[in-house]
Amino acid sequence: MAQLYYRYGAMNSGKSIEVMKVAHNYEEQNKAVRIFTSVVDDRDGVGFISSRTGMRREATPITETTDMFELLKAEDEKIWCVLIDEAQFLSKEHVLQLTRIADELDIPVMAFGLKNDFMNRLFEGSKYLLLYAEKIEEIKTICWYCGKKAIMNLRVNNGKPVYEGEQIQIGGNESYYPVCRYHYFHPDIKEGRDE
Repeated sequence: MAQLYYRYGAMNSGKSIEVMKVAHNYEEQNKAVRIFTSVVDDRDGVGFISSRTGMRREATPITETTDMFELLKAEDEKIWCVLIDEAQFLSKEHVLQLTRIADELDIPVMAFGLKNDFMNRLFEGSKYLLLYAEKIEEIKTICWYCGKKAIMNLRVNNGKPVYEGEQIQIGGNESYYPVCRYHYFHPDIKEGRDE
């Protein structure tokens, strides 16, 4: 029986690279996969996943009305795995579609995303993936400042930490640092990066 996996990590933990690596492993054995990503993250264009290392790959964009279950149910080709990047931006309905893909279509689903936002609140997609996934795994990375395990995302603007605002602001290293709990509450911007 297929399962729903949720692999989460702080910013810059290699989630998108992991999506591409898993896809490559299946495809190297001539096993078709389907990759989806949220339309919200348009840093590298809608319908693409990309990593900070420069790797880039096309993916089906997920909009508010996308029904991934129906799309996969209509597939003629055998799909061996479904991969989701930026899963934190999914709605509860999208997550329930993923459960149906695993349960009714018997296709493993691996979702990758952030757990918490820069205010340390769960994203909607993350919340429901944590509730419904059979397998939950952390992708680890280190704190921008000290090398401890990063568990939070610090938003910065003009070199200053930001703790309030809109939940979603698309950005990379110019806007977010992966940080440990201590440096989330006590950031010393000068310690970690040359500005």
